[in-house]
Amino acid sequence: MQINRFSGVYLWIGLIVLFAVWIPDTFLTNATLTGIIMDQSITVVLALGVLIALAAGQFDLSAAQTLGFAAVFHAWMMTVKDIDPVVSTVLTLAACLVIGLVNGLVIAVVGINSFIATLGTSSIILAVTSLVSGDKFVGPIEDGYRQLALAKPLGVPILFIYVLIFAVIVWYVLEHSPVGRRLQSTGANPETARLVGVRTNRYIVGCMMASSFMAGIAGVLLLARIGSVSSTIGPSYLLPAFAGCFLGTTQLKPGRYNVWGTLLALFLLATGVKGFQLASGQNWINAMFNGVALILAVGLAVIFERRRTQAGSRDS
Repeated sequence: MQINRFSGVYLWIGLIVLFAVWIPDTFLTNATLTGIIMDQSITVVLALGVLIALAAGQFDLSAAQTLGFAAVFHAWMMTVKDIDPVVSTVLTLAACLVIGLVNGLVIAVVGINSFIATLGTSSIILAVTSLVSGDKFVGPIEDGYRQLALAKPLGVPILFIYVLIFAVIVWYVLEHSPVGRRLQSTGANPETARLVGVRTNRYIVGCMMASSFMAGIAGVLLLARIGSVSSTIGPSYLLPAFAGCFLGTTQLKPGRYNVWGTLLALFLLATGVKGFQLASGQNWINAMFNGVALILAVGLAVIFERRRTQAGSRDS
């Protein structure tokens, strides 16, 4: 069991050794390390929000498009409407909370399956994002604001510091707070949770709002990192975020959505993608690698769940 729990660590080390031997001149550089951190940090922030929803048994397929909306809306307010960056940030995150609230109400009150509900709202958000941007790039924003994502205090990319802060907060809430326990009870068995007094509908609405809020933060950071954005920038983040969450269930705490397993999975995937891209020079590696990882991760999660169920049946 220990090998299963830490197999991702061994695989990550194996990938680093492979690329260090294969392409040492391009892989073993500070630029590559910084690139992996900068590329993946936005995905990690998004995935932490998706993870909260998954822990409650809900899929937020609108998270990536919410990220795209946040980036476009934030840029539009600052560059077109000349709104103060702080006010623009607050308004952007407030708008994302409204998106999460709508998702939560549609799921918990109306009773539509989260997969279908968020797939529908994702399309609506894309339309609104396209309307705001006019199907053009919005930006660029001021260089001073971009330091929010580009600064390197003591040589450490500030995006990585953000990732650690958000990861610790989400880890604490999910693993060491009554809210987290009730949230996971809702995800494990909503009917049982409801019978013991958990207000499951509230937790479903709350988790969807948290997911959209984290997507909003990811969008704000993405804008600060690249300076200008378009309405189509969000969807490409969806697959890596879900791949990381599902692959994370096979690591550290098999069978459970967990923060540190998700971080391990995402940086493992980023290392593999970056290494093969440097070795081959092909951009399709990203989509291929993440797609295979998602299928593998879900497959392993199903196998682990089946084994636990069989073990429980034998014990009883």
